Amino acid sequence: MSEKAVKKPNANKLAIQMIAALAAGIIVGLIFMAVRENIDAATWATINNILFQDITAAGAESAIGIFYIGGQLFVRALQVVIVPMVFTSIAMAVGTVSDARTLGRISTKTLLWFLMTTVGGLALAAIVGIIVFDMGMFSVNLEGLSASTGSTGSNPLIVLLDVIPSNITAVFSSNTAVLAVVFLAVATGLCMNKLGFEKTATMRRLLQELNDIVTVFLNFVVTKFAPIAIFLLISRTFATYGIEYIRPAVVYMVVTVILLLIYLFIGYPLYVIIGTRLNPRIFLKKIMGVILFGFSTSSSAATLPMNYETCVKRMGVDKQVASFVLPLGMTINMDGTAIMQVGATLIIAGAAGYDVSVGSLVVIALLALVASVGTPAAPGAGAVILFTILSGVGFTNDAALMAYSLILAINRPIEMLVTSLNCVGDSVASLYVAKSEKLLKLDVYNAK
Repeated sequence: MSEKAVKKPNANKLAIQMIAALAAGIIVGLIFMAVRENIDAATWATINNILFQDITAAGAESAIGIFYIGGQLFVRALQVVIVPMVFTSIAMAVGTVSDARTLGRISTKTLLWFLMTTVGGLALAAIVGIIVFDMGMFSVNLEGLSASTGSTGSNPLIVLLDVIPSNITAVFSSNTAVLAVVFLAVATGLCMNKLGFEKTATMRRLLQELNDIVTVFLNFVVTKFAPIAIFLLISRTFATYGIEYIRPAVVYMVVTVILLLIYLFIGYPLYVIIGTRLNPRIFLKKIMGVILFGFSTSSSAATLPMNYETCVKRMGVDKQVASFVLPLGMTINMDGTAIMQVGATLIIAGAAGYDVSVGSLVVIALLALVASVGTPAAPGAGAVILFTILSGVGFTNDAALMAYSLILAINRPIEMLVTSLNCVGDSVASLYVAKSEKLLKLDVYNAK
Protein backbone atom coordinates (compact mmCIF):
# COMPACT_ATOMS: atom_id res chain seq x y z
CA MET A 1 0.00 0.00 0.00
CA SER A 2 1.32 3.40 -0.87
CA GLU A 3 -0.10 6.87 -1.00
CA LYS A 4 1.10 10.30 -1.84
CA ALA A 5 1.65 12.22 1.35
CA VAL A 6 -1.01 14.77 2.05
CA LYS A 7 0.32 18.05 3.33
CA LYS A 8 -1.30 19.40 6.45
CA PRO A 9 -2.10 22.88 5.12
CA ASN A 10 -3.77 21.41 2.02
CA ALA A 11 -5.83 19.04 4.18
CA ASN A 12 -6.96 21.90 6.38
CA LYS A 13 -7.80 23.98 3.32
CA LEU A 14 -9.89 21.16 1.87
CA ALA A 15 -11.73 20.66 5.15
CA ILE A 16 -12.56 24.37 5.30
CA GLN A 17 -13.76 24.30 1.69
CA MET A 18 -16.01 21.32 2.41
CA ILE A 19 -17.50 22.94 5.49
CA ALA A 20 -18.09 26.14 3.51
CA ALA A 21 -19.68 24.15 0.69
CA LEU A 22 -21.92 22.35 3.17
CA ALA A 23 -23.05 25.66 4.70
CA ALA A 24 -23.59 27.25 1.27
CA GLY A 25 -25.53 24.22 0.09
CA ILE A 26 -27.83 24.37 3.10
CA ILE A 27 -28.45 28.08 2.60
CA VAL A 28 -29.15 27.77 -1.11
CA GLY A 29 -31.30 24.70 -0.52
CA LEU A 30 -33.36 26.51 2.12
CA ILE A 31 -33.81 29.45 -0.23
CA PHE A 32 -35.15 27.20 -2.96
CA MET A 33 -37.30 25.39 -0.42
CA ALA A 34 -38.89 28.70 0.52
CA VAL A 35 -39.31 29.57 -3.16
CA ARG A 36 -41.05 26.26 -3.77
CA GLU A 37 -43.54 26.96 -1.02
CA ASN A 38 -44.38 30.44 -2.31
CA ILE A 39 -44.78 30.03 -6.07
CA ASP A 40 -47.22 28.14 -8.25
CA ALA A 41 -46.61 24.50 -9.16
CA ALA A 42 -45.96 25.19 -12.85
CA THR A 43 -43.18 27.71 -12.16
CA TRP A 44 -41.57 25.41 -9.64
CA ALA A 45 -41.75 22.53 -12.11
CA THR A 46 -39.78 24.63 -14.60
CA ILE A 47 -37.12 25.52 -12.02
CA ASN A 48 -36.94 21.92 -10.86
CA ASN A 49 -36.49 20.62 -14.42
CA ILE A 50 -33.63 23.02 -15.05
CA LEU A 51 -31.77 22.56 -11.76
CA PHE A 52 -32.77 19.55 -9.67
CA GLN A 53 -34.65 16.93 -11.69
CA ASP A 54 -33.34 13.37 -11.83
CA ILE A 55 -32.87 13.09 -15.60
CA THR A 56 -32.99 9.27 -15.46
CA ALA A 57 -36.53 9.24 -14.02
CA ALA A 58 -39.56 8.44 -16.12
CA GLY A 59 -41.02 11.55 -17.73
CA ALA A 60 -37.81 13.55 -17.37
CA GLU A 61 -36.74 13.25 -20.99
CA SER A 62 -36.66 17.01 -21.50
CA ALA A 63 -35.20 17.95 -18.09
CA ILE A 64 -31.73 19.45 -17.72
CA GLY A 65 -31.05 18.77 -14.03
CA ILE A 66 -27.83 20.75 -13.65
CA PHE A 67 -27.43 20.08 -9.93
CA TYR A 68 -28.36 16.42 -10.36
CA ILE A 69 -25.85 15.83 -13.15
CA GLY A 70 -23.03 17.57 -11.27
CA GLY A 71 -23.61 15.58 -8.09
CA GLN A 72 -23.96 12.26 -9.89
CA LEU A 73 -20.77 12.76 -11.89
CA PHE A 74 -18.89 13.07 -8.60
CA VAL A 75 -20.59 10.02 -7.06
CA ARG A 76 -19.91 7.91 -10.15
CA ALA A 77 -16.29 9.03 -10.26
CA LEU A 78 -15.93 7.63 -6.75
CA GLN A 79 -17.80 4.42 -7.53
CA VAL A 80 -15.69 3.63 -10.58
CA VAL A 81 -12.64 2.86 -8.40
CA ILE A 82 -14.41 0.49 -6.00
CA VAL A 83 -13.43 -2.82 -7.60
CA PRO A 84 -9.78 -2.02 -8.40
CA MET A 85 -9.36 -0.37 -5.00
CA VAL A 86 -10.66 -3.36 -3.03
CA PHE A 87 -8.81 -5.95 -5.13
CA THR A 88 -5.39 -4.31 -5.14
CA SER A 89 -5.52 -3.27 -1.47
CA ILE A 90 -6.40 -6.70 -0.09
CA ALA A 91 -4.14 -8.63 -2.47
CA MET A 92 -1.19 -6.49 -1.38
CA ALA A 93 -2.17 -6.75 2.30
CA VAL A 94 -2.07 -10.55 2.11
CA GLY A 95 1.28 -10.32 0.35
CA THR A 96 2.64 -8.05 3.07
CA VAL A 97 1.77 -10.54 5.79
CA SER A 98 3.52 -13.35 3.94
CA ASP A 99 6.61 -11.26 3.34
CA ALA A 100 6.95 -10.92 7.14
CA ARG A 101 6.91 -14.64 7.98
CA THR A 102 10.34 -14.34 9.58
CA LEU A 103 8.69 -12.39 12.36
CA GLY A 104 6.89 -15.59 13.41
CA ARG A 105 4.83 -14.98 16.49
CA ILE A 106 4.82 -11.21 15.90
CA SER A 107 2.76 -11.53 12.73
CA THR A 108 0.24 -13.88 14.36
CA LYS A 109 -0.17 -11.68 17.43
CA THR A 110 -0.53 -8.58 15.24
CA LEU A 111 -3.27 -10.04 13.06
CA LEU A 112 -5.21 -11.46 16.01
CA TRP A 113 -4.98 -8.11 17.81
CA PHE A 114 -6.20 -6.26 14.71
CA LEU A 115 -9.13 -8.67 14.45
CA MET A 116 -10.02 -8.29 18.12
CA THR A 117 -10.06 -4.49 18.13
CA THR A 118 -12.01 -4.29 14.87
CA VAL A 119 -14.62 -6.77 16.09
CA GLY A 120 -14.87 -4.79 19.33
CA GLY A 121 -15.53 -1.60 17.38
CA LEU A 122 -18.09 -3.33 15.17
CA ALA A 123 -19.90 -4.71 18.22
CA LEU A 124 -20.08 -1.27 19.82
CA ALA A 125 -21.34 0.34 16.61
CA ALA A 126 -23.87 -2.42 15.98
CA ILE A 127 -25.34 -2.36 19.50
CA VAL A 128 -25.64 1.42 19.72
CA GLY A 129 -26.69 1.75 16.09
CA ILE A 130 -29.52 -0.77 16.31
CA ILE A 131 -30.81 0.88 19.50
CA VAL A 132 -30.93 4.26 17.77
CA PHE A 133 -32.42 2.62 14.67
CA ASP A 134 -35.21 0.94 16.67
CA MET A 135 -35.98 4.30 18.30
CA GLY A 136 -36.86 5.57 14.83
CA MET A 137 -34.25 8.33 14.86
CA PHE A 138 -32.99 7.27 11.42
CA SER A 139 -36.46 7.08 9.87
CA VAL A 140 -37.82 9.61 7.39
CA ASN A 141 -40.53 9.70 4.74
CA LEU A 142 -39.35 10.72 1.29
CA GLU A 143 -42.25 11.58 -0.97
CA GLY A 144 -41.95 10.10 -4.42
CA LEU A 145 -39.11 7.68 -3.63
CA SER A 146 -39.56 3.93 -3.37
CA ALA A 147 -38.89 2.34 0.00
CA SER A 148 -39.68 -1.27 -0.79
CA THR A 149 -37.22 -2.38 -3.45
CA GLY A 150 -34.06 -4.33 -2.68
CA SER A 151 -33.12 -7.78 -1.54
CA THR A 152 -33.48 -7.62 2.24
CA GLY A 153 -36.25 -10.23 2.13
CA SER A 154 -33.99 -12.94 0.65
CA ASN A 155 -32.14 -15.58 2.65
CA PRO A 156 -29.08 -13.88 4.16
CA LEU A 157 -27.08 -17.11 3.70
CA ILE A 158 -27.08 -16.47 -0.04
CA VAL A 159 -24.19 -14.15 0.67
CA LEU A 160 -22.08 -17.26 1.37
CA LEU A 161 -22.71 -18.59 -2.13
CA ASP A 162 -21.76 -15.25 -3.62
CA VAL A 163 -18.32 -15.34 -2.01
CA ILE A 164 -16.92 -17.67 -4.68
CA PRO A 165 -17.87 -16.44 -8.16
CA SER A 166 -18.67 -18.68 -11.10
CA ASN A 167 -17.51 -16.07 -13.60
CA ILE A 168 -14.47 -13.91 -12.89
CA THR A 169 -15.31 -11.31 -15.53
CA ALA A 170 -18.76 -10.74 -14.01
CA VAL A 171 -17.18 -9.96 -10.64
CA PHE A 172 -14.96 -7.22 -12.02
CA SER A 173 -17.78 -5.68 -14.04
CA SER A 174 -20.07 -5.01 -11.06
CA ASN A 175 -19.79 -3.00 -7.85
CA THR A 176 -22.21 -5.30 -6.05
CA ALA A 177 -19.95 -8.37 -5.76
CA VAL A 178 -17.66 -7.09 -3.03
CA LEU A 179 -17.25 -10.43 -1.24
CA ALA A 180 -16.30 -12.15 -4.48
CA VAL A 181 -13.71 -9.44 -5.13
CA VAL A 182 -12.33 -9.95 -1.62
CA PHE A 183 -12.15 -13.72 -2.19
CA LEU A 184 -10.28 -13.30 -5.46
CA ALA A 185 -7.92 -10.75 -3.89
CA VAL A 186 -7.09 -13.06 -0.97
CA ALA A 187 -6.66 -16.04 -3.31
CA THR A 188 -4.36 -14.00 -5.54
CA GLY A 189 -2.24 -12.86 -2.58
CA LEU A 190 -1.94 -16.40 -1.18
CA CYS A 191 -0.99 -17.84 -4.56
CA MET A 192 1.66 -15.15 -5.02
CA ASN A 193 3.03 -15.99 -1.59
CA LYS A 194 3.21 -19.69 -2.49
CA LEU A 195 5.09 -18.97 -5.69
CA GLY A 196 7.54 -16.65 -3.98
CA PHE A 197 8.68 -13.11 -4.56
CA GLU A 198 10.90 -13.73 -7.59
CA LYS A 199 8.23 -15.46 -9.66
CA THR A 200 5.56 -12.89 -8.79
CA ALA A 201 7.66 -9.71 -8.80
CA THR A 202 5.92 -8.42 -11.93
CA MET A 203 2.47 -9.12 -10.50
CA ARG A 204 3.31 -7.44 -7.23
CA ARG A 205 4.64 -4.39 -9.04
CA LEU A 206 1.51 -4.32 -11.23
CA LEU A 207 -0.80 -4.41 -8.21
CA GLN A 208 1.23 -1.70 -6.49
CA GLU A 209 1.15 0.55 -9.55
CA LEU A 210 -2.58 -0.01 -10.06
CA ASN A 211 -3.21 0.88 -6.43
CA ASP A 212 -1.07 4.00 -6.80
CA ILE A 213 -3.13 5.04 -9.83
CA VAL A 214 -6.40 4.46 -7.97
CA THR A 215 -5.16 6.45 -4.98
CA VAL A 216 -4.00 9.37 -7.13
CA PHE A 217 -7.32 9.38 -8.99
CA LEU A 218 -9.30 9.26 -5.74
CA ASN A 219 -7.26 12.06 -4.20
CA PHE A 220 -7.71 14.17 -7.33
CA VAL A 221 -11.48 13.69 -7.40
CA VAL A 222 -11.86 14.41 -3.68
CA THR A 223 -9.53 17.40 -3.46
CA LYS A 224 -10.60 19.09 -6.70
CA PHE A 225 -14.33 18.37 -6.93
CA ALA A 226 -15.63 17.38 -3.48
CA PRO A 227 -16.53 20.94 -2.34
CA ILE A 228 -18.47 21.63 -5.56
CA ALA A 229 -20.20 18.25 -5.39
CA ILE A 230 -21.12 18.76 -1.74
CA PHE A 231 -22.71 22.09 -2.60
CA LEU A 232 -24.71 20.54 -5.43
CA LEU A 233 -25.81 17.46 -3.48
CA ILE A 234 -26.87 19.35 -0.36
CA SER A 235 -28.62 22.12 -2.29
CA ARG A 236 -30.59 19.62 -4.34
CA THR A 237 -31.51 17.56 -1.28
CA PHE A 238 -32.90 20.53 0.66
CA ALA A 239 -34.63 22.03 -2.36
CA THR A 240 -36.21 18.77 -3.45
CA TYR A 241 -37.01 16.89 -0.26
CA GLY A 242 -36.85 19.41 2.54
CA ILE A 243 -35.16 19.63 5.89
CA GLU A 244 -36.85 16.51 7.27
CA TYR A 245 -34.43 14.39 5.28
CA ILE A 246 -31.42 16.03 6.92
CA ARG A 247 -32.53 15.08 10.43
CA PRO A 248 -31.35 11.45 10.28
CA ALA A 249 -28.06 12.60 8.74
CA VAL A 250 -27.49 14.91 11.70
CA VAL A 251 -28.31 12.02 14.04
CA TYR A 252 -25.78 9.90 12.15
CA MET A 253 -23.07 12.50 12.60
CA VAL A 254 -23.75 12.93 16.32
CA VAL A 255 -24.00 9.19 17.05
CA THR A 256 -20.93 8.28 14.97
CA VAL A 257 -18.76 11.02 16.47
CA ILE A 258 -19.76 9.94 19.99
CA LEU A 259 -18.96 6.29 19.18
CA LEU A 260 -15.59 7.20 17.69
CA LEU A 261 -14.68 9.36 20.68
CA ILE A 262 -15.72 6.61 23.11
CA TYR A 263 -13.56 4.08 21.31
CA LEU A 264 -10.66 6.51 21.04
CA PHE A 265 -10.54 7.76 24.62
CA ILE A 266 -12.10 4.84 26.51
CA GLY A 267 -11.79 1.74 24.31
CA TYR A 268 -8.12 2.03 23.42
CA PRO A 269 -6.98 2.89 26.98
CA LEU A 270 -8.82 -0.26 28.11
CA TYR A 271 -6.96 -2.26 25.46
CA VAL A 272 -3.69 -0.80 26.74
CA ILE A 273 -4.55 -1.93 30.29
CA ILE A 274 -5.71 -5.40 29.21
CA GLY A 275 -2.94 -6.08 26.70
CA THR A 276 0.07 -4.46 28.34
CA ARG A 277 -0.75 -3.63 32.00
CA LEU A 278 0.71 -0.18 31.36
CA ASN A 279 -0.60 3.21 32.44
CA PRO A 280 -3.08 4.32 29.73
CA ARG A 281 -2.81 7.99 30.69
CA ILE A 282 0.83 7.98 29.57
CA PHE A 283 -0.22 6.43 26.27
CA LEU A 284 -2.93 9.04 25.66
CA LYS A 285 -0.57 11.88 26.51
CA LYS A 286 2.13 10.68 24.12
CA ILE A 287 -0.21 9.72 21.29
CA MET A 288 -2.07 13.05 21.25
CA GLY A 289 0.16 14.46 18.51
CA VAL A 290 -0.66 11.51 16.27
CA ILE A 291 -4.37 12.03 16.95
CA LEU A 292 -4.24 15.68 15.96
CA PHE A 293 -2.06 15.10 12.90
CA GLY A 294 -4.25 12.24 11.67
CA PHE A 295 -7.32 14.40 12.15
CA SER A 296 -5.87 17.31 10.21
CA THR A 297 -4.54 15.24 7.28
CA SER A 298 -7.32 12.61 7.11
CA SER A 299 -4.60 10.27 5.82
CA SER A 300 -3.18 7.28 7.67
CA ALA A 301 -0.29 7.13 5.21
CA ALA A 302 0.66 10.75 5.79
CA THR A 303 0.53 10.14 9.55
CA LEU A 304 2.65 6.96 9.42
CA PRO A 305 6.09 8.64 9.84
CA MET A 306 4.94 10.58 12.89
CA ASN A 307 3.25 7.49 14.31
CA TYR A 308 6.45 5.47 13.87
CA GLU A 309 8.58 8.13 15.54
CA THR A 310 6.15 8.41 18.45
CA CYS A 311 6.01 4.66 19.03
CA VAL A 312 9.77 4.13 18.82
CA LYS A 313 11.19 7.26 20.41
CA ARG A 314 8.50 8.22 22.92
CA MET A 315 6.97 4.84 23.82
CA GLY A 316 9.99 2.57 23.52
CA VAL A 317 8.59 0.14 20.93
CA ASP A 318 11.30 -1.89 19.22
CA LYS A 319 12.07 -0.69 15.68
CA GLN A 320 11.51 -4.15 14.19
CA VAL A 321 8.06 -4.37 15.73
CA ALA A 322 7.06 -0.84 14.73
CA SER A 323 8.39 -1.33 11.18
CA PHE A 324 6.12 -4.35 10.73
CA VAL A 325 2.99 -3.52 12.75
CA LEU A 326 2.44 0.12 11.77
CA PRO A 327 2.64 -0.21 7.94
CA LEU A 328 0.54 -3.38 8.06
CA GLY A 329 -1.98 -1.66 10.33
CA MET A 330 -2.15 1.30 7.95
CA THR A 331 -3.23 -1.21 5.28
CA ILE A 332 -5.64 -3.58 7.02
CA ASN A 333 -6.43 -2.29 10.54
CA MET A 334 -9.37 0.09 10.16
CA ASP A 335 -11.32 0.16 13.43
CA GLY A 336 -12.68 3.67 12.87
CA THR A 337 -13.64 2.92 9.27
CA ALA A 338 -15.58 -0.17 10.35
CA ILE A 339 -17.48 1.79 13.02
CA MET A 340 -18.32 4.55 10.54
CA GLN A 341 -19.56 2.08 7.92
CA VAL A 342 -21.95 0.32 10.30
CA GLY A 343 -23.43 3.63 11.47
CA ALA A 344 -23.75 4.95 7.92
CA THR A 345 -25.40 1.76 6.67
CA LEU A 346 -27.99 1.86 9.45
CA ILE A 347 -28.90 5.49 8.84
CA ILE A 348 -29.27 4.80 5.10
CA ALA A 349 -31.47 1.80 5.88
CA GLY A 350 -33.68 3.92 8.14
CA ALA A 351 -33.86 6.84 5.73
CA ALA A 352 -34.72 4.53 2.84
CA GLY A 353 -37.42 2.61 4.71
CA TYR A 354 -35.68 -0.75 5.12
CA ASP A 355 -36.07 -3.03 8.13
CA VAL A 356 -32.87 -4.32 9.73
CA SER A 357 -33.06 -7.73 11.39
CA VAL A 358 -30.41 -9.38 13.54
CA GLY A 359 -29.37 -11.45 10.52
CA SER A 360 -29.04 -8.35 8.37
CA LEU A 361 -27.03 -6.61 11.10
CA VAL A 362 -24.60 -9.55 11.24
CA VAL A 363 -24.16 -9.40 7.46
CA ILE A 364 -23.59 -5.63 7.65
CA ALA A 365 -20.94 -6.11 10.34
CA LEU A 366 -19.18 -8.87 8.36
CA LEU A 367 -19.20 -6.77 5.20
CA ALA A 368 -17.87 -3.79 7.15
CA LEU A 369 -15.10 -6.01 8.52
CA VAL A 370 -13.90 -7.27 5.15
CA ALA A 371 -14.50 -3.95 3.40
CA SER A 372 -12.52 -2.01 5.98
CA VAL A 373 -9.54 -4.26 5.30
CA GLY A 374 -9.68 -3.14 1.67
CA THR A 375 -9.90 0.56 2.42
CA PRO A 376 -6.83 2.49 1.27
CA ALA A 377 -5.25 5.06 3.56
CA ALA A 378 -6.59 7.87 1.36
CA PRO A 379 -9.07 10.67 2.12
CA GLY A 380 -12.60 9.74 1.00
CA ALA A 381 -11.91 6.03 0.60
CA GLY A 382 -14.16 4.94 3.49
CA ALA A 383 -17.26 6.52 1.99
CA VAL A 384 -16.52 4.88 -1.36
CA ILE A 385 -16.23 1.44 0.23
CA LEU A 386 -19.58 2.11 1.96
CA PHE A 387 -21.33 1.63 -1.38
CA THR A 388 -20.14 -1.97 -1.54
CA ILE A 389 -21.77 -2.69 1.83
CA LEU A 390 -25.05 -1.14 0.71
CA SER A 391 -25.01 -3.27 -2.41
CA GLY A 392 -24.14 -6.39 -0.44
CA VAL A 393 -27.22 -6.08 1.80
CA GLY A 394 -29.54 -4.83 -0.94
CA PHE A 395 -30.00 -1.23 0.22
CA THR A 396 -30.10 0.15 -3.32
CA ASN A 397 -33.43 1.87 -3.88
CA ASP A 398 -33.72 5.53 -4.87
CA ALA A 399 -34.00 6.75 -1.29
CA ALA A 400 -30.95 4.72 -0.23
CA LEU A 401 -28.84 6.19 -3.03
CA MET A 402 -29.93 9.69 -2.06
CA ALA A 403 -29.00 9.00 1.56
CA TYR A 404 -25.65 7.66 0.37
CA SER A 405 -25.09 10.91 -1.50
CA LEU A 406 -25.76 12.79 1.72
CA ILE A 407 -23.24 10.66 3.59
CA LEU A 408 -20.65 11.55 0.96
CA ALA A 409 -21.49 15.21 1.40
CA ILE A 410 -21.28 15.38 5.20
CA ASN A 411 -18.69 12.70 5.93
CA ARG A 412 -15.49 14.75 5.80
CA PRO A 413 -15.34 15.69 9.53
CA ILE A 414 -16.17 12.10 10.46
CA GLU A 415 -13.46 10.70 8.19
CA MET A 416 -10.94 13.02 9.82
CA LEU A 417 -11.79 11.53 13.22
CA VAL A 418 -11.85 8.03 11.70
CA THR A 419 -8.25 8.52 10.56
CA SER A 420 -7.17 9.42 14.08
CA LEU A 421 -8.84 6.29 15.38
CA ASN A 422 -7.20 4.07 12.75
CA CYS A 423 -3.73 5.47 13.54
CA VAL A 424 -4.13 5.09 17.30
CA GLY A 425 -5.32 1.51 16.79
CA ASP A 426 -2.05 0.74 15.02
CA SER A 427 -0.08 2.31 17.88
CA VAL A 428 -1.90 0.22 20.48
CA ALA A 429 -1.18 -2.92 18.46
CA SER A 430 2.53 -2.14 18.24
CA LEU A 431 2.63 -1.46 21.98
CA TYR A 432 0.91 -4.78 22.75
CA VAL A 433 3.14 -6.83 20.45
CA ALA A 434 6.34 -5.21 21.73
CA LYS A 435 5.32 -5.74 25.37
CA SER A 436 4.35 -9.37 24.82
CA GLU A 437 7.65 -10.07 23.04
CA LYS A 438 9.69 -8.23 25.72
CA LEU A 439 10.75 -5.72 23.08
CA LEU A 440 9.34 -2.66 24.84
CA LYS A 441 11.66 -0.24 26.65
CA LEU A 442 9.67 0.46 29.78
CA ASP A 443 11.94 3.26 30.90
CA VAL A 444 11.25 5.12 27.66
CA TYR A 445 7.50 4.52 27.93
CA ASN A 446 7.32 5.77 31.52
CA ALA A 447 9.58 8.76 30.92
CA LYS A 448 7.91 12.15 30.81
